[in-house]
Amino acid sequence: MGAYSPHTRESKAKSYERVLRLFPRMQERFYQMAGTLSEGEQQMCALGQGMMELPNLLILDEPSLGLAPGVVDDVYAAIQEIKRQAVSVLLVEQSAKRALQVASRGYVLENGHIMLSGPSAELADDARLHESYLGL
Repeated sequence: MGAYSPHTRESKAKSYERVLRLFPRMQERFYQMAGTLSEGEQQMCALGQGMMELPNLLILDEPSLGLAPGVVDDVYAAIQEIKRQAVSVLLVEQSAKRALQVASRGYVLENGHIMLSGPSAELADDARLHESYLGL
């Protein structure tokens, strides 16, 4: 008897379909080597790869770093959809404003210490966050 795999051929195909629905742009790049993709497409590929295993938790570190604004919009739309699929997302992001738009809860770290925490809607309205971290 072979090793147990949570994926049958059918579930792998469904995983591909789900990932390509998240990132339609990747459909035309499906057979292209990942190292030859643009930075934004590589980020989409990495997110898609993480989603292939049907995770309960997806950990993302700076998913928007260095990406064009339109690609950032695509990545954050995918993060929203991933959340709708009942996948928990731990998002580390310097773009606090953007992160708080998709997060349920936020933590602001400074020198390794939690300076602010709470529901993202409350943090987004917190004057301390605006003054100290968003430069507003």
